Amino acid sequence: MADYSKSLINSLIKSVKEYPSFSKEEIEKFCWMAVHEHKHGVLPSEYDIREIDEDLYLELLQEFKSNIC
Repeated sequence: MADYSKSLINSLIKSVKEYPSFSKEEIEKFCWMAVHEHKHGVLPSEYDIREIDEDLYLELLQEFKSNIC
């Protein structure tokens, strides 16, 4: 797994928490959205199939679950 800066992870965590319909029950969805927005510059559309950085997604998800929930 790649090593991402703490500031990037913290920035993405902040983004996740600021999404209008954020819910702790849907952490995976919102982390995916944040990584998608980080990589492509826009939030995903309903049927968006563009790839994301899976390592970044997994690290963000792990950090979010271990420190926030």
